[in-house]
Amino acid sequence: MKLYQYTAHALHEKLLKKEVSAREIAEAVFGRIDAVEGEVRAYITQTREQALDQAQKVDEKIRRGEKISPLAGLPGAIKDNICTKGVKTTCGSKILANFIPPYDATVMVKLAANDAVIAGKTNMDEFAMGSSTENSAFFPSRNPWDTAAVPGGSSGGSAAAVAAGEAIWALGSDTGGSIRQPAAYCGVVGLKPTYGLVSRFGLVAYASSLDQIGPITRDVTDCALVLSVIAGHDAHDSTSIRTEIPDYTKALVPDVKGLKIGLPKEYFVAGLDSAVEQAVRRAVDQFRAMGAEIVEVSMPHTEYALSVYYLIAPAEASSNLARYDGVGYGYRGEGNDIVSMYKRTRSEGFGAEVKRRIMLGTYALSSGYYDAYYNKALKVRTLVKRDFDRAFEQVDVLITPTAPTPAFKAGEKVNDPLAMYLQDIFTIPVNLAGVPAISLPCGFAGNMPIGLQLIGKPLGEATILRAAYAFEQNNDYHKRLAPLGEV
Repeated sequence: MKLYQYTAHALHEKLLKKEVSAREIAEAVFGRIDAVEGEVRAYITQTREQALDQAQKVDEKIRRGEKISPLAGLPGAIKDNICTKGVKTTCGSKILANFIPPYDATVMVKLAANDAVIAGKTNMDEFAMGSSTENSAFFPSRNPWDTAAVPGGSSGGSAAAVAAGEAIWALGSDTGGSIRQPAAYCGVVGLKPTYGLVSRFGLVAYASSLDQIGPITRDVTDCALVLSVIAGHDAHDSTSIRTEIPDYTKALVPDVKGLKIGLPKEYFVAGLDSAVEQAVRRAVDQFRAMGAEIVEVSMPHTEYALSVYYLIAPAEASSNLARYDGVGYGYRGEGNDIVSMYKRTRSEGFGAEVKRRIMLGTYALSSGYYDAYYNKALKVRTLVKRDFDRAFEQVDVLITPTAPTPAFKAGEKVNDPLAMYLQDIFTIPVNLAGVPAISLPCGFAGNMPIGLQLIGKPLGEATILRAAYAFEQNNDYHKRLAPLGEV
């Protein structure tokens, strides 16, 4: 195996045994980027020089006999809506194409404190609005398993980078499935934490009541490692939860005996690809064989979740994106007066999907329609959350498909927004309820990966990581490598 193919925990062991240096790992990852980035296009910005310098510092710590963090010296990729001091943070948008933040997001501060190496900023759907990374203002990313297919979105660049060996681990953000869906499409592991577990300070807002930062990794152990680093209360984020953060790797035991796993019947509906359904039902049978109790549950308001999301998220986006007016920072269009300057800036700076969602959100919030649309959506959101509350009175974990299909071909849904929105039908309810969920590979449709979603109670990350780890230890899906370039 090449160094870029190893998991973070395996590389950490190699560093401790002095079998390899952090600089050698970084050089291997950048060598891989040089070899395949032309096909994958996972990165908007690479930070090669800073990464090699940081790797060198980790090597010096090891030489001095100092203790190092499990992420020390291991190159990761950061979604380009997470602020990085002194490095461009574009959100995949023309309007922020040259924006360089003067501060770090809290997750970046935590990563720096753990001596993580940052390889660069990854491509994404503009302002995280999309399911395929085709809405980037710069270029689309591609799926390492089939470069004619999309990697999912909006964290498609992060998922593709990990799957292609262009990063050992990555961070994404998840508003309606934007970590889990691309993880499923790219055959990697992605976790959306409980809302408030990971600070949103420095995450450029799309929909503030839904957004969460989370890890994308090769396997479940790496996911637990990264989550342990980035989770925790932050005084800069008013929605941050005060709770003790455990070492999530201690939850990784290959045992699900006594665990009650719920199977929501509303998630197995028309439109679900037959290969996806078969793979998920095989996974359910495996959990049963491992000693878990499988319980069918009903979540009757699931069918309304997509409609609720596409009222609440655009409404919040309409408010959050009002700040991009060409005055304070970012792109500025020319105009004869301030009104014409505003119009030129926003019409030229935003892409079609962002404009679509701003208009939808502004309409839902407008006088005469607020109660009919936005306020009603908030009430139905409560009903969706109550479905989860009731289900978790009976079970410990819910199991569902992550996405209704494997990755689709590039360009296939770009002119059909509704078909694109339906790709998030199984992930959106989780964000509305604020609960944690993880996606991990559970099979293949032809040569394309299929994702399995495990949903937990609020702050139930340890439980879903345990279940995911137990499943992973009985399968080898996470060990298969995307057939891209020389391996």
